[in-house]
Amino acid sequence: MEALNVLYEDNHVIVVEKPIMMPVNPDDSHDDSLLDSIKRYIKVTRNKPNEAYVALVHRLDRPVGGVMVFALSAKAASRLSDSLRNHQLVKRYVAIIAKPLKLGTYEDRLLKDEKNNMTKVHPQGKPSQLVIESSQSLNDGTTYCVIKLISGRSHQIRVQTSSRHAPILYDQRYNPNAKPTHPIALFAFELSFPHPTTKELLTFSLPIPQRHPFTLFNQ
Repeated sequence: MEALNVLYEDNHVIVVEKPIMMPVNPDDSHDDSLLDSIKRYIKVTRNKPNEAYVALVHRLDRPVGGVMVFALSAKAASRLSDSLRNHQLVKRYVAIIAKPLKLGTYEDRLLKDEKNNMTKVHPQGKPSQLVIESSQSLNDGTTYCVIKLISGRSHQIRVQTSSRHAPILYDQRYNPNAKPTHPIALFAFELSFPHPTTKELLTFSLPIPQRHPFTLFNQ
């Protein structure tokens, strides 16, 4: 069980770092989840006699690490969910992709196959947007991107880049040539949202991982 890296907490929200390969909520693997870890933390630090209320507002794929916010009350959960729907909860990622993509907005319709836990570009899918805000490329085309996620579909960044023949390095689900030598080169480094009660805009960030292939670039 990993120690919880808490970036911020008050009576309404808690902002933490999700470790790579930890599920956000309990699943069939029965591995310890981030949600359960936070519940234990709140129960101990606040001396709760019963299970602590912690609500999941957004998700990160299991192999992806980064910053996340959880609600600590029903009111906060509702308001953060509204912020997510209204695109006021803003998530930024760094991704290392196999070849350069132009800066700007990318739009696709994405359809989730629940049976196979895969997402694909499909005319009947849900509208999905992301913005590549900046990039830096090596001579072989390997490219470091800062990506702002507009919608939050399952595996969205992974699908939208791989569908353009620029898969994320070491993504074994959407990159058929990926070798399991390193964790996926995708990291949720920044999160902004209006506080559910004060409405103050809060922004939290984490340092970019000091591991391959992120260390190939001047950050």
